[in-house]
Amino acid sequence: MALLDELKELGSNVGEGLERFMGNAALYERMLHKLPDTVQKTDVWGAFANGDLKTAEEQAHALKGATGNLSVTPLYEGYTKVVDLLRAGQAEEAKAVYDGLVPVQEQVIACIERNG
Repeated sequence: MALLDELKELGSNVGEGLERFMGNAALYERMLHKLPDTVQKTDVWGAFANGDLKTAEEQAHALKGATGNLSVTPLYEGYTKVVDLLRAGQAEEAKAVYDGLVPVQEQVIACIERNG
């Protein structure tokens, strides 16, 4: 199955993503292939584990932006909740949302890597 079709099945708004890239599917896919590296370079879990909520917020915010720009909706919505909860001082709730987001993120990353 093609990358964009599989991402659509995982809940991404591929149509919106393509619009953002002016209908250029090749460019959109090229940018999607950068997402696994972006995710790998952040360590939201480590920041939570170290009690560094400022860093957790910053890294979650970065991933919110990256996934939002690519219209990877399930990750964008999850990171939006994490950031909002951290800003509201609800660290435990934010970590619970993040923990639930990780398996979804792993599916999306595996999809991108499989279709590379």
